[in-house]
Amino acid sequence: MSARTTRTRLLAATTVALAALALSACDNGKGVRSEGPGGGSSTASGSSARPASPTAGGGTTAKPADTGTGTGGSAGRSHAKGSGSGTGSTGGATGGSAGKDGAGSKGGSPARTGTRNVACDGSDTRTTATVVSRPLNHLLLTVTNTGTRNCDLTGYPIARFGEAQSVPPVAEETHPQAVVTLAPGESGYAGVLLSAADGSGGNGYTAKTLEVGFDKGRGATPALPAKGVHVDDRLTVTYWQQSLDDALGY
Repeated sequence: MSARTTRTRLLAATTVALAALALSACDNGKGVRSEGPGGGSSTASGSSARPASPTAGGGTTAKPADTGTGTGGSAGRSHAKGSGSGTGSTGGATGGSAGKDGAGSKGGSPARTGTRNVACDGSDTRTTATVVSRPLNHLLLTVTNTGTRNCDLTGYPIARFGEAQSVPPVAEETHPQAVVTLAPGESGYAGVLLSAADGSGGNGYTAKTLEVGFDKGRGATPALPAKGVHVDDRLTVTYWQQSLDDALGY
């Protein structure tokens, strides 16, 4: 056996002995011992785990890693942290609810976003004029929605009797508290005081035609009794009302 061969074998033996000593040092509790595939998985997930926090006994307890899954997700964790009680799943459910319905949330209860009602006018309504027995010398105007959508009956009737050059004033005390909205088939009303009940009105005349204008759009020409109606300078109208009683009760 040559000297070179002897040195080579000696070096190999020394290397094996050193490797054995290293393995022995890792097994005595001072090093990290590999547990096969499971150990590799632990190392990979360690990057997402939260830092360890001190415990009452002085040791440390690792916090679970954030996975972003499960009931409530990050909103649930935030809620649980703020309340200081409850399980993670309960906090998730509560946090999710707060995210949907809580004040100031973009995902809050949706506001009503329906289109604005159109204004009632002669194109989508039917207007009638009826002389009533009570109160005396009153005319009832009735506007019925004949369209397919809601309309707002605003203001008061712009009534022109016969050949009059002006329209009657409105009784301000009859202003409704809310806009009169008519669903298809519903009616709104206005009362008209034609003349003074005690005959004290002046400039009286008989009108046989009537034109009714609305705030916007087309007007209407409801028929009057064949003999006409007597009007004088006490002629006054009410605002449009939701109920017949309000139209005639002023």
